[in-house]
Amino acid sequence: MGYQGQLPVVPPQSHLDDRETLISEHKDKGKTCRQSAAVFNVVNSIIGSGIIDFSLVLLIKGGALSGTDTYQSLVNKTFGFPGYLLLSVLQFLYPFIAMISYNIITGDTLSKVFQRIPGVDPENLLIGHHFIIVLSTVAFTLPLSLYRDIAKLGKISLISTVLTTLILGIVMARVVSLGPHIPKTEDAWIFAKPNAIQAVGVMSFAFICHHNCFLVYGSLEEPTVAKWSRIIHVSTLISVFISILFATCGYLTFTGYTQGDLFENYCRNDDLVTFGRFCYGVTVILTYPIECFVTREVIANVFFGGTLSAVLHIIITVAIITVATLVSLLIDCLGIVLELNGVICAAPLIFIIPSACYLKLSEEPRTHSDKIMSCVMLPTGAVVMAVGFVMAITNPQDCTHGQEMFYCFPNNFSLTNVSVSHFQVTTQLSILNVSIFQ
Repeated sequence: MGYQGQLPVVPPQSHLDDRETLISEHKDKGKTCRQSAAVFNVVNSIIGSGIIDFSLVLLIKGGALSGTDTYQSLVNKTFGFPGYLLLSVLQFLYPFIAMISYNIITGDTLSKVFQRIPGVDPENLLIGHHFIIVLSTVAFTLPLSLYRDIAKLGKISLISTVLTTLILGIVMARVVSLGPHIPKTEDAWIFAKPNAIQAVGVMSFAFICHHNCFLVYGSLEEPTVAKWSRIIHVSTLISVFISILFATCGYLTFTGYTQGDLFENYCRNDDLVTFGRFCYGVTVILTYPIECFVTREVIANVFFGGTLSAVLHIIITVAIITVATLVSLLIDCLGIVLELNGVICAAPLIFIIPSACYLKLSEEPRTHSDKIMSCVMLPTGAVVMAVGFVMAITNPQDCTHGQEMFYCFPNNFSLTNVSVSHFQVTTQLSILNVSIFQ
């Protein structure tokens, strides 16, 4: 196994400065990227997988204190081999399950795009959910995932970020043109309900890129904690802005009908949204390789001492992607995937482990702000993990995978008259497909 008993050490915390790095000087200088490319890699990971937070900087600080340059070696140095194995399992499962969710999104999204091509039979197997997953894997995600250097994905991540901006514009436009025609659910504007903890699980899935942070950090030219902090601040501001706009616009449009995959809410004959679906599908495909990089690195560290030959690199990459693809072909509902991944994997990776490592390594006084935040984050993560898992199992989300929502059928009023108390039926519903999608 690749477990290393001896790890490098660094000077005490008081001697750390902006020039200190976590990457040893003999690293290959060709495997570096500019700060701007690192920002796009982080933003791409955050938007595909979520918003970055305080614990990410805490994680790099822990690496500086322990003299380590990977998440696994940090936990190994702090908690020994048992902690190393636990972290390895979590760090593998999170991006692996994320890869499954990206496949589901790709199949759902692009199948509806191809159905809008004139003359194409919507029932054609070649534009079906399963075929598109296999096709996108073979043609795009597998070749991109075979890169050995994550820095080469910087330009691809820039493309993904630009496409995300276009998607956001479409979602915002539909708040104005589509939102007034969608009946609002009962109690749509209540701030929190008893199952709010499930949303924390989904957000934990969305808010994480901790499993990528050392990879992106290591791709920097002369990586330092100060430089990393600046990148994190820029990435966070961009990602928070985009994520809040997406969430707000989506919920304002569909309220309680909002699905785990927002594009499942829009009607198939909306041409503007069809273009948005295409951009979204491309964005997800471009985000996928970053997750594969992490899963492969975990396997390399645990079983092969951190280094893979060219042949092993290809074999392991193909094996990971093949298994992820097969699993995604068997699962239709995205919501439960996001919830379980959030509470089982993301919560400890975000809240518990970085806080525990920093609390054990840091010699700062207990009143130091970083220690106070760590003491808050650790129990928060434990509660989210335990309660979220129970609620995800006992109270799963509804899933309308591949189905048109009721408001996409303006002539079918029976769907809106089943329970008048649950819908604010508008007289404008009958003109939905006439006025909205022109």
